[in-house]
Amino acid sequence: MNLRALSGALAIIAALGIAPAFAQSGGCNIKGNVSTKGERIYHMPGQKYYNDTVIQSSHGERWFCSEAEARAAGWRKSKV
Repeated sequence: MNLRALSGALAIIAALGIAPAFAQSGGCNIKGNVSTKGERIYHMPGQKYYNDTVIQSSHGERWFCSEAEARAAGWRKSKV
């Protein structure tokens, strides 16, 4: 499978709200966090709160493998 096909498949999976099984243990390092106001925000490595953000799947939080995947699932990038 080529990279474009993989990205497309991941976007479809994200749109369905299904986190890839390999996300926590593989190269997926974008953190999808649900704020106290219920906003779905993703954090990229190097952003201010990335290291403080802990993913809790029980709160609907998840990992993403690309920004495109996060946006396709309806999440927005952290502003800080």
